[in-house]
Amino acid sequence: MSEVAPTPAPEAAAPKEQPAKVFAGAVYECVRCGTKTTQEELAKLPEVKCICGYRVFKKVRPAVVKQIKAI
Repeated sequence: MSEVAPTPAPEAAAPKEQPAKVFAGAVYECVRCGTKTTQEELAKLPEVKCICGYRVFKKVRPAVVKQIKAI
């Protein structure tokens, strides 16, 4: 009698983590040293921290001012 080796059960695939939604134009500036970085670069790091070690960022606003016609 020949015995057939049991085939291993297929392992359940681990659920893939959904990447955080990243907006292309978001640029942040360190409050202490003024280093500018993008949201993509911050998302790659394990914690949100500047190269100087500070953790406070502000979002850089565009220089263009929106003008709205008065009603």
